[in-house]
Amino acid sequence: MRMRQSLTEFEHDFREAAADSVVRRERLRHEAAQRSRARRVDRVHKHGTARFVGLILTIIATTVIVTWVMFQVLANVAG
Repeated sequence: MRMRQSLTEFEHDFREAAADSVVRRERLRHEAAQRSRARRVDRVHKHGTARFVGLILTIIATTVIVTWVMFQVLANVAG
């Protein structure tokens, strides 16, 4: 009788451990997905900022070059 009770307790403990393991795996998977999303959002934000800065610098450079060329042409025509 003692052996049967021990086996029953062992099976019960095993089932509890298996259920805890499933819960733990799901929690770890959820946390990993959250970290992945956070890294992706940060990466997209960084790339977007870099693109915006590049765009602004390109617009400024274009403005400076066009202004310089315009005054060179005006000086050649007037002068």
